[in-house]
Amino acid sequence: MKKSLQEAPGLCHRLDWKEIDPLYLKTIITLARDEDIAGTGLVDAMKPQKAGDATTEVSAPPATTAKANFVARKACTLSGLYMLEDILAVYGGNVKVTVLAKDGDRVPAKTVVATIEGSATEMLMAERIMLNFLQRMSGIATITSKYVDALNSQHTHLLDTRKTTPGHRVLDKYAVGCGGAWNHRIGLFDRLMLKDNHLAADNAGAGTALEALVRQSKNLRPDLLCEVEVDSLEQIPPVLKAGADIILLDNFSIDDLKTAVAMIGDEAWTEISGGVTLESLPLLGTVGADFVSCGALTHNVPWIDIGLDWI
Repeated sequence: MKKSLQEAPGLCHRLDWKEIDPLYLKTIITLARDEDIAGTGLVDAMKPQKAGDATTEVSAPPATTAKANFVARKACTLSGLYMLEDILAVYGGNVKVTVLAKDGDRVPAKTVVATIEGSATEMLMAERIMLNFLQRMSGIATITSKYVDALNSQHTHLLDTRKTTPGHRVLDKYAVGCGGAWNHRIGLFDRLMLKDNHLAADNAGAGTALEALVRQSKNLRPDLLCEVEVDSLEQIPPVLKAGADIILLDNFSIDDLKTAVAMIGDEAWTEISGGVTLESLPLLGTVGADFVSCGALTHNVPWIDIGLDWI
């Protein structure tokens, strides 16, 4: 009998901003700043002899103060607002941030979502980096909210995947949560996930060999939930017999999905994966599975047009 969401906390989660390591944030922001002002990533011969923002240094008197608004140019779901203060701290901390909305808010076009006021030099230097994070994360949150709306199911939860930008996984998954979907598998460390290549590597794609591999995996790591990917109905009975917690139904037809969900019943959680699109989600939401996972929430996502307007 499968556990409830409350009894299986590792099943899915929605990252809270307080769960993100401040040191990680400072590290990733500092790298972004240093790409801009010091040529980080280039060989020494291509790095500048003098680091800095050359344009601002010749155009903005150091003592000048200014004020500006972050404005959503189009309707969107917000994510990344809470990074603004952390970003500005890396540039000197002489700019005050006033956040006027919350991550996860759906706002119409022309909404002022935050204001900044203080050192004009720091604002100009940090402008692109602030917008890069805010536009990208809000892009993920916005597309996610569209997919959640398309699924339109009280029973089936929409999940993200590990198809994230390297080094940005926590931010990508946080943004997915802002859009209303759920996180699972933050990394390779938090779940047993026997996929097709694992089964192939062990020559355990079916029958008693498949059952034995699932049992062995669960015995070796009883602290983790065990998920098994199947691509045929014939693989389901041995996986159920071995006691898998979650069965991932990979690239099944709608008819086979319905059959699989009925076969599994309450013996394990069910996850649909493979080729999930905005157009297919409404139908997938009627199958009765517990989860649908979708890599499109975090890859090839258009950024949202958010501007910084001087006032």
